[in-house]
Amino acid sequence: MRYVFVMLCLLFGPVTAANAQAHVSIQYSIPGVSIGINVGSYPEFVRVPDYPVYYAPHLGFNFFFYDGLYWAYHGDIWYASHWYNGPWGRVDRYVVPYYILRVPVRYYRAPPPYFRDWHRDAPPRWGQHWGNQWQERRRGWDKWDSKSAPRPAPLPTYQRQYSGDRYPRAEQQHELHNKNYRYQPREAVARESYKQQAAQRKPETSQRQERGASQEKGGGRKDSQRADQAPPRPHPQQGPGPREQQGPRANPENNPRDKGASHDPRQRQDRDHDYDRERGGGKGQDRNR
Repeated sequence: MRYVFVMLCLLFGPVTAANAQAHVSIQYSIPGVSIGINVGSYPEFVRVPDYPVYYAPHLGFNFFFYDGLYWAYHGDIWYASHWYNGPWGRVDRYVVPYYILRVPVRYYRAPPPYFRDWHRDAPPRWGQHWGNQWQERRRGWDKWDSKSAPRPAPLPTYQRQYSGDRYPRAEQQHELHNKNYRYQPREAVARESYKQQAAQRKPETSQRQERGASQEKGGGRKDSQRADQAPPRPHPQQGPGPREQQGPRANPENNPRDKGASHDPRQRQDRDHDYDRERGGGKGQDRNR
């Protein structure tokens, strides 16, 4: 019996804990997937009186800013984002912040049909719309003192410069947001969203570093392969000096004067004298001319 009790605790205990914590995180959609909301440029925001919430009066959707996040209500689903045009994350209705739920009906720019019979200066009747189970779990959401409301979070107006083609990709948004916006959120769901974004950023950074390292290694291998495949350089030959490289030595046999001549020194000397006299005589004749 004790063993059965332990097994039941292992099976149902973690499930109960998971149900209490699973909805705290925001389920972000894939970048580029449309949820029916497209904000082309940074919108104008106006503070809801006596609430720490801003709304966008000139947009055609239910668009708010609270606790460092943008909030949108579309198709009976709440979405949140760090940037005004997404990517958007789906927020479970059980963890939507109270101050978002308390915004009066009049500040919804595209109220759904079931809002029509509700008082414009009162919050939507979420308990009536979402049922008793939701009302039980979110008991007290519609009771508060407006004087005890926290100060509104500063608007991330640095995002005005990013619109159209300059709107950053999802992997760039965390770096820009972390650099330009120092606010620390109060709500648990907003804090968890910030952690999620930071956690998503780390794997992308490590992947880029790994790709860069692999490219450097690949480049090194290619260089080594080029070095291995390169033809060997010719080595300098150790041969005769500069004078000998200018041309072959004169060969006596190639000299027309010496063809058919004897190699006797006395005969060569007589022949040289005769040759000099002939040259001298020729010069004298040229001078006489």
